[in-house]
Amino acid sequence: MNSIWNVDLHSHTRWSKDCLSEFETIIRLCQQRGIDRIAITDHNTADGAIAMQKLAPELVIVGEEIMTTEGEILAYFVRESIPAGLTPVETIKRLRDQDAVISVSHPFDRLRKGAWGVEALDRIRDLVDAVEIFNARCLYQDDNQQAFDYAAKYHLRGTAGSDAHSRPEYGQAMTQLQPFTDAKSFLEALNSATYVKRLSPAYVHGLSTLSKWTKKLGLKKRLWAGG
Repeated sequence: MNSIWNVDLHSHTRWSKDCLSEFETIIRLCQQRGIDRIAITDHNTADGAIAMQKLAPELVIVGEEIMTTEGEILAYFVRESIPAGLTPVETIKRLRDQDAVISVSHPFDRLRKGAWGVEALDRIRDLVDAVEIFNARCLYQDDNQQAFDYAAKYHLRGTAGSDAHSRPEYGQAMTQLQPFTDAKSFLEALNSATYVKRLSPAYVHGLSTLSKWTKKLGLKKRLWAGG
C-alpha cells in the first residue's frame, strides 16, 4: 500500500441521473489508474455509495453531493442521505449530526447551477471543513483558481476531485493524502494534502447529457458510460 494515497473526492455512479457508470466498472478503473480511495458523491443520495461500499469496503468513501437552496455541498463519511432543497445551514446541521466531513462543490464555476457566489459562501465559510479547490469538469481554469485563492485567503482545507460521470474521467483530479481510517483522520490528512490537477475534456459534459436522455428514453447504455 502506498504511503500517500491518491483519493478522488468527487465522483458519480448510475445512482446519479446524469451518469450510467456501474459500480464494477468504477472499481476496475480505480485498480487500473492507481486510485487508492474514491468518494462516491451521487446527487442528493448516499444510497449508491452505501451499496457500492459493500462491494469494495476499503476503496469507497460514502459521500453525497447535496443541492441546497444556495449551492451544492459535498459530504464525506455520510451514514444516510440528506435530501435536496434544504438551506445550507440546515443541510450542514444534518451532516454534523452524522459526524460527516463537509466541503463545497465547485464554488465559483460560472456555468453550474450548483455553484456558489462569494456572498453565499462567506455565510457558511466557518461552518464547513473544506472547499473544492479543483474540479476537473470546470471549463474555465479561472474558476478553479478563484476557489483555490479563496481557500488560501481564509486558511480553509482544499479538496480536489474528478466529478466523474463517465469512464474517461475517474482519477482525472485527485487529492493526495496520508492514509486515514475514519472521518477524524481523513480531516487531519486534509491539512497536508497535495493535488493531482488535470482537467477533463469539454466533451464529457455532452456524455452527461447523453446519459440523462438515455435514462429518460429507456435506451440501451452506451459503452463509454460503464458496465
